[in-house]
Amino acid sequence: MEITGIDHLELHVGDARQAAFYFGTAVGFPLRGQGGPETGLADQRSLLLARADIRMLLTSGLTADHPASTYVQRHGDGIAVVALEVDDAAGAYAELVARGATALSPPRTWTGADAEVVTAEVGGVGDVRHRLVERHGDRADFLPGAIETLPAGPDDGLLAEIDHLAVCVPPGQLAGTVAHYERVFGFAQIFTEHIEVAGQAMTSTAVQSPSGRVTLVLLEPDTSRQPGHIEDFLRWHAGAGVQHLALRTDDIITAVGALAARGVRFAGTPGSYYDDLEQRVGPVDAPLARLRELGVLVDSDHGGQLLQIFTESMHVRRTLFLELIERRGARSFGNGNIKALYEAKERELTATGTTSRVAAGTTTPPVAARPAVAATSREVAA
Repeated sequence: MEITGIDHLELHVGDARQAAFYFGTAVGFPLRGQGGPETGLADQRSLLLARADIRMLLTSGLTADHPASTYVQRHGDGIAVVALEVDDAAGAYAELVARGATALSPPRTWTGADAEVVTAEVGGVGDVRHRLVERHGDRADFLPGAIETLPAGPDDGLLAEIDHLAVCVPPGQLAGTVAHYERVFGFAQIFTEHIEVAGQAMTSTAVQSPSGRVTLVLLEPDTSRQPGHIEDFLRWHAGAGVQHLALRTDDIITAVGALAARGVRFAGTPGSYYDDLEQRVGPVDAPLARLRELGVLVDSDHGGQLLQIFTESMHVRRTLFLELIERRGARSFGNGNIKALYEAKERELTATGTTSRVAAGTTTPPVAARPAVAATSREVAA
């Protein structure tokens, strides 16, 4: 079995057309296909959005008992399927089930004039499913006979691929989840750290496929400390699930400027964060004034730097948001930014004579959408 990458993500949403409008108009994912009862997809409406190597299928149930409907009722809009491209879907399904994966959907073949696709599904973490996808022929034919392909338009090249998915798990489940992905899927730990800030704490472990093309950052709250944003997610989402989707770009300044102009709202950054930026991370090959204007963050590790920014959540439960990330050699995930953000906010509050509710332990960190400050961390050899 060889997992070569993420084939696509499927989001279960209350209104596929409304979600497609946001992702299409604001984030810039054009419509590439559609399906529903008229194409053999009973009791559902699915819209395919795609750009570069990123494909998202937005699915809404048309009946109350459709799996997408029950998912949305329990969790709200969210990423329900992380599809993995494999060389042999039937073989991978049998192997994964033999290793302990939960069997959900047996192999099925979808055949068209120019393409053949084999799919099967096994359980992942929480209610997230892993769809195994084997493709032959025209890759533009997403699901022959079920999704009607629409003509592809121009791609502005701003977003390149899925960098990673951040997944929150309930207290006490991190070690077992990591072990499951190691034993069943053959992933390896590449990074782990214990994170603390303002009386809150969590543990973060990244696991990655042997190909290096599938990375999950697993987040578990530390219940010996004050509740924080991970507990908020688990409560609002009603259990484990994908907290954010990180999309890699080769030019984050241009990408953020373009998305902001189209209406994407990004999490704010204190201006004082940039006052000592190069003292913390070294010289940055980007205009600091522009980074400050856009709110782009910079972090570093032994491999180099990364630039990143997070959107505000587009969902009413505040349980799913996006990250844009540009890697300049760095392999980590930017948790060092949170200490700098917290300290910058504290400096601003001190300068204005305001008492931080965070410091007093009465609320979550200033940038609740992001992981907290890393206290101890280590990279794990793959």
